[in-house]
Formats: sequence, structure tokens, C-alpha cells
Amino acid sequence: KTNVKVPTSFNEMFLFNAAVMGLGENGWMAVILEQFHNIVTNVANSYRLQEECDVLTLVLDKQPGQIQLSEFKAVMLASLRSLLPKDWDTHHEVAWNWLWENVERMLRSQINPKVFEEALERFVQSIDEDALMSLRQGIYKEFFAVAPAGQDYFKQSTTRLYFIADKMIEITCGIYKEPRVMVEDISALGLRHVAYEIPTELFSPFVSSAVKTLGDMTTDETATASFRWSLNLVSKILVRTLLEGSTIVMKAINRNEQKAL
Repeated sequence: KTNVKVPTSFNEMFLFNAAVMGLGENGWMAVILEQFHNIVTNVANSYRLQEECDVLTLVLDKQPGQIQLSEFKAVMLASLRSLLPKDWDTHHEVAWNWLWENVERMLRSQINPKVFEEALERFVQSIDEDALMSLRQGIYKEFFAVAPAGQDYFKQSTTRLYFIADKMIEITCGIYKEPRVMVEDISALGLRHVAYEIPTELFSPFVSSAVKTLGDMTTDETATASFRWSLNLVSKILVRTLLEGSTIVMKAINRNEQKAL
């Protein structure tokens, strides 16, 4: 007699039900499942929910075959009903349907990652060293004009400033290629910069300045739109990790616990 392990967590129950419903071969479902906890716990935070859906759009684009989002909803609801047989009622049904409809709407209203990735890659490969220098210089000239306070946080050498600009372009391209890896890298970058206490309100003018400068250098509107979309996503992740990181550090300082620090 074989002992069948009864699923006790949502993820286990989801994978079990997906197999029972003949959808176990859909690898893209596991991709959504990886981010599902963050999606559910941030349902009341539209900014973070949008970030999760932006990243998920990029990850799903790498998956082979057709993606039917309604199939995920069917397995999700079946799993929740199985885990909460006594508590589940029409209110739960309505609430979880509402959640998934919101997520589905966000995913459907997204960009075409492949088109955006190719357009931005084309632009980056087309510019020579002189054009790259103009882009670097133009970004800071524009940024310091619209946000003079930014100069207090960019006191490094010109070489360092150009390195930051180059890194930014590299990350905006990279997030299309390897979204999950880049999200981890960007998050780590944000946490490393907590100590610098960079005001998060400077991110928006920096992004706008970079997009304007790049847009003035090309007639390819798709390349500009691609750069704007990916840089906005990078900015969202950085701002969030800076805020989360500074909160953790401040809590540790307030508790005055060396171990916590």
C-alpha cells in the first residue's frame, strides 16, 4: 500500500490539483506560483503589486507554449477550497476571483517584452563611443538642472558618474534578458546603498532625465518606450529596497542591539 502524502500548504495543493486537472505540464504555472505569495500579501499595495506583475510579465515571456491565465485561476480556487473546506464560502470565492481578475488585467495590459528587448538592444549596439559619452553627460546635465539637490549625492569623480550611467543602461537591457537574476541584483544594489541615505524622491527626476536624454538621441520610439519602462521598473525595485532596508536598520538602531545590526 502506497502512502499518499496529503498536501498541507497552498503550493503543494496547487501542484497536486494541477496534476489532477491535467495541467501539471504547464511550467508557466510554477513561475507564477513563485511570485504568488508576494502578489497576495501586497494586494492592498498597488505600487508593489504592479512591480510584481511587471517582473512576472518578463519571466512569463521566456516560457514556451501558450499561456492560459484562466487555468491558473481554476487551479488556485480548487486548491483553496481543498485547504479550507469548512471556512470557504461565497465571500472567499468573490474575493479571490477579484484578486486574480486584477492580476490578469495587469498582466494583459503589459508590454511586449520581446519587441522592447530587441528595440533597446538595437539602440545600444548602434551608438558609438562619442554618442555614449553624449548620453552620459546629457543625463547628468538634465538631472542636475531639474533636481539641483541631486548634486549633493553625486560628488564622485566623472569616471564614477559615467560608470553609474553605463551600469544603468546595462541593467535596463539585462532585466529583459534575465528578469529574476536582475531583480536580485537590483535589490542587493539598493540594500548596499541604504547607508548613503539618498532621498527616494530623486529617483523620479533621474529616470525622467535619462529617458529624455536617450529619447533625444533616437527616432526609434519603441527603443525610448522600452528604456522608460525598464528604467521605471528598476527604479521601483530600488526605491522599495531602500525604504525596506532603512526601516530594518532604523529598527535595529532604535533597539540599540549590536547583534541586530
